[in-house]
Amino acid sequence: MRSYRSFVLSLMLLAACGLLQAARPNFSGDWKLNTGKSDFGAMPAPYSRTDKIMHQDPDLTDSFTQNGQMGEVSAEMKYSTDGKETTNTIHGAPVKTTAKWEGDQLTIDGKASLNGSDVTFQDHWSLSPDGKTLTVTRHVNSPMGVTDQKIVLDKQ
Repeated sequence: MRSYRSFVLSLMLLAACGLLQAARPNFSGDWKLNTGKSDFGAMPAPYSRTDKIMHQDPDLTDSFTQNGQMGEVSAEMKYSTDGKETTNTIHGAPVKTTAKWEGDQLTIDGKASLNGSDVTFQDHWSLSPDGKTLTVTRHVNSPMGVTDQKIVLDKQ
């Protein structure tokens, strides 16, 4: 009887772990910046931004193009959601990142050295219940100061 209870309890725990993993959102899709719902803090808002995200845990790739006052910027950011460090490049500078799940949110910590100055950021990615809105809250610390942003993207 004791081994039967242990077996049933083990099955319940495995099922619960499977449900927790299934609850993690999949960010895959084509996304467009919603400037009306976004807030770029002390930074000027871009005119437009599009993202193409391919997500198959633990691999996540965000290819984006942003147009703004400084012109067009395109980059491909690759993350590993299991906490392994990845290195990407923006404006010719290496950006080291680690990404990990915190419940149903993905947290990405990043650090870069731009023109000899350290810049750090922390992103929190969350998906709306209907899967049509991706919200990225970002905290940036740079020599120009600290700023918080909210980037809202609508699925296309």
